[in-house]
Amino acid sequence: MKVSIITVCFNSASTISDTLDSVQSQSYGDIEHIVVDGGSSDGTVDLLESRRDGLGALISEPDEGLYDAMNKGVLAATGDIIGVLNSDDIYESDDVVATVVDAFRESPECDLIFGDVVFVEADDLSKVVRYYGAKHFRPWKLRFGWMPPHPATFVRRRAYDLTGPYRVDMKISADYEMFVRWLLKARLRWKHLSKVLVRMRSGGVSTSGLRSSITLNREIVVACRENGIYTNLLMVLSKIPFKLAELIRRPG
Repeated sequence: MKVSIITVCFNSASTISDTLDSVQSQSYGDIEHIVVDGGSSDGTVDLLESRRDGLGALISEPDEGLYDAMNKGVLAATGDIIGVLNSDDIYESDDVVATVVDAFRESPECDLIFGDVVFVEADDLSKVVRYYGAKHFRPWKLRFGWMPPHPATFVRRRAYDLTGPYRVDMKISADYEMFVRWLLKARLRWKHLSKVLVRMRSGGVSTSGLRSSITLNREIVVACRENGIYTNLLMVLSKIPFKLAELIRRPG
């Protein structure tokens, strides 16, 4: 199986080398790394051009935001399996992709396979500050604001073909809305790997302050309701105490 990894970036010169190294160090041989740059001005494009031999595709042009760029990456992808790795994140180990491919081979009925992630200090990738596990995730929990970690999710190409692209009118939660379509509307089969797959630097757009949190939770309600799934803001906010517990939890 061919695996396409999509990385979206904008002014990511300080972090994207770690992401490129992480993908290129994977032990699995058939990987296509697609990088979609939104027109960076900080040297990101020069850096990517200098390492173009290691990329399956490089797209650099203005876009309508994060999810428009993701859609460009999905459209360019030629793999049987598609994963999304942020430009400031890295895979936990060199065998992550190989492990995921083995899981798809063992479970041919599954269209989604996802694992766990850890959030780390932005300037110290060895220091874990939060553990985000999906062991207890079930699709019905989407109504309460829970989703699997998107960067640790790998999807068969046919899932995108079935449900369509990411919504570009959402600022933060289009990946959440996609999970609603995949798991609640289309009822695609899925499998959880009890393994940390990705290290994420803290400070991403969905975790960067009260305003982002308000936008995130409002969009979650819209994502459910517009797909015919009932929820409300109080139901979504009920997850907050459990999210706070993740700050002190560690893998184990």
